[in-house]
Amino acid sequence: MRKRRYQALPGEIVPLSDLSLRQKGKVTAIDASDPEMRRRFFDMGMTEGVLVTIKKIAPLGDPVDIHLRGYELCLRRDDMRKIMVEVIS
Repeated sequence: MRKRRYQALPGEIVPLSDLSLRQKGKVTAIDASDPEMRRRFFDMGMTEGVLVTIKKIAPLGDPVDIHLRGYELCLRRDDMRKIMVEVIS
């Protein structure tokens, strides 16, 4: 598990996996070269412009519960690295 050295600051564009607990961000890009993975993200409601909040992080750091569009989604950190967000708070 990779340890974070800093907390992403508002206005920064970082991978979703770099957000800390209770941080919020707005999805700016989804970098999934695999069309099936991109479609899976879209089916889960993960689209550009959606607001996400990190709700829970498993004890070993993977998976992570994310709140978006009124529900919670559980993603692995590997998948989260493909989603770029602008940090809001």
